[in-house]
Amino acid sequence: MKYRPDRYGNQISQLGYGCMRFSRKGNAIDYEKAEREVMLAIEQGVNYFDTAYVYPGSEECLGRILAENKCRDRVYIATKLPQYIIRSAAAIDRIFDEELARLRTDHIDYYLMHMFTDIAEWEHLKTLGIEAWIAGQKEAGRIRGIGFSYHGETEMFSKILAAYDWDFCQIQYNYLDEHTQAGRKGLQAAAEKGVPVVIMEPLRGGKLVNLPDKAKEVLTEDSKSYTPAELGLRWLWNQPEVTCVLSGMNSEEMVEENIRIAFEAGPGDLTEEDLEIVERIKKIIREKEKVGCTGCRYCMPCPKGVDIPGNFYYYNLMYMEKKSSARFEFAQNMGMRKEPGFASQCAGCGLCEQHCPQHLPVREKLKEADRALRPLPYKAGINIARKIILK
Repeated sequence: MKYRPDRYGNQISQLGYGCMRFSRKGNAIDYEKAEREVMLAIEQGVNYFDTAYVYPGSEECLGRILAENKCRDRVYIATKLPQYIIRSAAAIDRIFDEELARLRTDHIDYYLMHMFTDIAEWEHLKTLGIEAWIAGQKEAGRIRGIGFSYHGETEMFSKILAAYDWDFCQIQYNYLDEHTQAGRKGLQAAAEKGVPVVIMEPLRGGKLVNLPDKAKEVLTEDSKSYTPAELGLRWLWNQPEVTCVLSGMNSEEMVEENIRIAFEAGPGDLTEEDLEIVERIKKIIREKEKVGCTGCRYCMPCPKGVDIPGNFYYYNLMYMEKKSSARFEFAQNMGMRKEPGFASQCAGCGLCEQHCPQHLPVREKLKEADRALRPLPYKAGINIARKIILK
């Protein structure tokens, strides 16, 4: 494993483990499967594990794995304060204490203010005494490094970056989002201030893995024969400003593959030819995509049961593959659920848009997706199939 330093000299594995997407068995995380995957990663040198208060079951699962395998001292834990629900100083203490209990630890190595989009959110926390609270927790050794995760535009990122002496930050960044969200400018601004940067959504919710056929053909022209995922990860590790790249690994095969790449990749490894291939793939993807949804699920749960990321996934799939095959897959999967999550269930409340890191016009796009995925013949066919199969 290759490592990159934080601002205090700690060596962070350049591949981090994103714990949001642990596999589930029914309504709970599949603990045994998650344990095998996490321990495989630790044995191969991964030492940065990212979770959050709002990831269902994730903190508890990670804490149990580390406690039962007696390896807490081999890793760095990053988790997050859900600042968007904080209304009092007491709530900060309550949630933080709950996180320590869930994680079965007496300290958090890297603690983030979760999902900033505007400087006003930090200003609100300041009125609740967050700066004194951070100082007290650091002095007590319960927090080692303080940072924030960000889902907004570059200009606002710069304001938040300048508003406090942050130990690190976390941004969405990949070759498709090179110039959106915090983007390359934000990455470089953080590096100039000596603030380490952790990357989330490195493969844009799987979109940079499941490439259009035309893009796959372009990739085969490279004599190195990189897989789509490998190209996306190498593009990030090619940049020295990147400290750690999070991957939501949920199979042993994925863990092994990503670790192999992390052992090999480093700054300056990509050639001009490699970078040109990236640009060509970006152009192809942009031609196909209808909704810029990453599948992060911050919009969920919908009060009316709409599976927002699911609808957008199949809507985009229609234009990245064949329309008929995407509609069939949509009908087979979402259409045959007991609670289907159709876009037509949307009541237009707008809660999803308030939480969307991409600032998408979710309600408008849901209407488009429903029209595209369920034209009248498909709608009738799904209804008939549901009556037969789910009776």
